[in-house]
Amino acid sequence: MSIEISKVTANIGARVSGVDISKPLDEEQVTAIREALDAHKALAFDDVHLDDEGQQAFARHFGDLTTAHPTVAAVDGAPNVLPVDSERGRANHWHTDVTFVLNPPQASTLRSITIPPYGGETLIASSAAAYRDLPAPLRALADTLWAEHTNDYDYAVPDEQIDEEQAAQRAQFTSIKFRTAHPVVRVHPLTGERGLFIGGFARRIVGLSVGESRKLLDLFQSYVTRPENILRWRWSPNQLVLFDNRITQHYAVDNYDGRPRRLHRVTVAGDVPVGIEGKESYSIEGDASHYTSVAE
Repeated sequence: MSIEISKVTANIGARVSGVDISKPLDEEQVTAIREALDAHKALAFDDVHLDDEGQQAFARHFGDLTTAHPTVAAVDGAPNVLPVDSERGRANHWHTDVTFVLNPPQASTLRSITIPPYGGETLIASSAAAYRDLPAPLRALADTLWAEHTNDYDYAVPDEQIDEEQAAQRAQFTSIKFRTAHPVVRVHPLTGERGLFIGGFARRIVGLSVGESRKLLDLFQSYVTRPENILRWRWSPNQLVLFDNRITQHYAVDNYDGRPRRLHRVTVAGDVPVGIEGKESYSIEGDASHYTSVAE
């Protein structure tokens, strides 16, 4: 059977059928999936029967793997697998994975392990569609800007609302402090598309105050999170979603009344982002060489 790609929304997302990703893929299959990912930004595979080893093997078709996370512990015995577990915190904020390091992952895979009986969707937004939506004056401004991304803050919970366990999780997340400057508009290395490269770890526009930065970042972010630019993925058993981390953002919806929810994440090492003038991102603080190689 040949690979079939079925669009889910106009701007982002497609279902992939006709391929068994639990088996080694040939070059033609990998190329077809890569081309579909370039076109649709996020791909869903149904009825997959993978364990952690199989998920890693699938992700390796697209490049070297990162370790699970620069600061957060991996699944026991699987250093490349991050447990995305509601008991360890909830990433209910818009973000692109690990943008606080110099070369964030190029792609992320999420596999359903335990899903709640309702809710718990993952939202994935196209930052390419967001860039295209910008009015010309805003697009021209965004093209010139750089933003500082960091993990050195809590992006979800105010200090006065955290308990001892949450405080320990926060301390682990920031145990190595990273700060990196990325272009607000990133050029995709394979397609040449431009996308807004911001999200929850972007804290300040280079050259502006924090207050000024927040107003601009919120304005640009409002284009990313337009409903037309979002895939709302409702998880089912035995599913895997692959998304291009270079040109999307995502958000885990906390709407399942504290029921158990667990996914496993494996990410593929990425390249150093490049802006429209060809300038590369640069590190300000923190060495992530223990976490990821740099994709060529």
